[in-house]
Amino acid sequence: MNIQKITLGNGCFWCTEAIFETLKGVKKVTSGYMGGRTENPTYEAVCSGTTGHAEVIELEYDADELSFGELLLVFFKTHNPTTLNRQGNDVGTQYRSVIFYHTQEQKEQSEVMIKRLTDEKVFDHLIVTEVTPAGRFYKAENYHQNYFSNNPGNPYCAAVIQPKLYKFAKEFTEKIKSELL
Repeated sequence: MNIQKITLGNGCFWCTEAIFETLKGVKKVTSGYMGGRTENPTYEAVCSGTTGHAEVIELEYDADELSFGELLLVFFKTHNPTTLNRQGNDVGTQYRSVIFYHTQEQKEQSEVMIKRLTDEKVFDHLIVTEVTPAGRFYKAENYHQNYFSNNPGNPYCAAVIQPKLYKFAKEFTEKIKSELL
């Protein structure tokens, strides 16, 4: 296996985690925080918008099974990368669209993907996704890990995450782990 790591922020990490956990080639997804100035941030502190951290997922994937380009495509197609510091009703810098790259190649591929999507006019507005070097990752509290799987009856999960997963599954059926189909 060719295990690689990438850290992505595209809104609420509960949604992001639920989507990427279903993807073939993804080996591990951890919800957490990155990109701020506060050490050992808590969920409450990050939600206040004062820490500078974004809600992110750190994922490990097998690059022989899932390319970085495919990961980026899922990233861009499962959130709105044109809204600054906002995803749906979630507002604040903690919900910004951001790719925290771990290698120079990831940085370059991210920039190429943004240019391609811009040139192809895939979105009606300018992509505002940040491409930033990965910093220190802070794992979110345990109750945030596997949130959707552990809380399927939660109203937020039913109203927000389940429809996103359904839309994702329709478009990326061939990329979903077979045991989930």
